[in-house]
Amino acid sequence: MTRTAFPSQRVGAFTVTAISDGTLTISLEQLLGMDLDQATAIQSQAGIREPNVLNINCYLIRMGNRMVLVDAGAGGFKQWGGELKTRLRGVGVDPAEIDTVLLTHAHPDHVGGLLDETGSRVFVNAELWAHHNEITFWTDDEMRDAANERARGNFDLARRAFTAYGTSLHSFVEGDLFPGLAAVALPGHTKGHTGFLIDSEGERLLIWGDIVHFPLVQTSHPEVSITLDTDPVQAADTRQRLLEVVSREQIMVAGSHLSDRGFAIVTKVDNHFHIKNVAE
Repeated sequence: MTRTAFPSQRVGAFTVTAISDGTLTISLEQLLGMDLDQATAIQSQAGIREPNVLNINCYLIRMGNRMVLVDAGAGGFKQWGGELKTRLRGVGVDPAEIDTVLLTHAHPDHVGGLLDETGSRVFVNAELWAHHNEITFWTDDEMRDAANERARGNFDLARRAFTAYGTSLHSFVEGDLFPGLAAVALPGHTKGHTGFLIDSEGERLLIWGDIVHFPLVQTSHPEVSITLDTDPVQAADTRQRLLEVVSREQIMVAGSHLSDRGFAIVTKVDNHFHIKNVAE
C-alpha cells in the first residue's frame, strides 16, 4: 500500500483530508496523573522515536461547493508548524478558496495559522466560527489579567485572530452547523472546546480536537490529563465519555494531535481502550 502525503477519507458525501501544519514539542512531564517513566515506556514500546513531538493536524472538508477547514495550525508561532498554506496548495487549494474555518478551540496551535506575518487574515474569503464560550473566554480582560505571562501571550494571539476576522467571526453553541456537520461540545481542555461530527449516508467521522495530546498514553489511560487543560478533571471526564461512545458506535475519529495518518479507530477490549491508525 502506498502512503500518500495527504491521507483522506470519504465519509458519505464528504471528503475529509488531513493536512499537517508541521509539529510542536511538548514534554511528557506535562501529563497529569502518570509519571514520566511510564509515559515514556508507552511511547517507546509503540516505536515512537520522538516521544515529545506532536503533530499539528488540520482537516479540509469538501462538501458540495463548500470548502471547510477545521483549525488553522500554529502558523509558525513559537516556531511551531507553519506549513499549512504550502500543504493546502499541495492538494490544489488556495487559502482564498476556503469559505469556512471551524475552530475546535483557540489555543495557539489552532489559531496561529489564521494570520500571516503581517497580522492580516490568511483566509480572506472565509467565515470564522468558534464556540461562544471560547470567544467569551479569550476576550475576557479579567481572565487575561489573571493569567501568567505565557498564557497572556495565548490570549493576545487569539484576540488578534478574532479582531482580524472582524464581522466574519461567528459563534455557535452546539448542534447542526451545515447539513451533515454538527458541533459537539467537548469541554475541559478549554471552556469551549468543540468536536465536529460528520454524519452522511450512514457514515460518521468525529474530528475531536485536543481530546488527546499523546494518543497512545491518554487513550489507554483516559484519566491522564495535561497541564494545558483549563479543567483537567472535566477534560478527563469528557475523554472517558467520548472514548466509550466512539468505541461502542464505531465512529472513526480525527484529531489535532493524532499521528500523521490523521484518522483512527478506537476499540475497547477487556475494559481498556486502544487506538489504531486507519489505513487508506
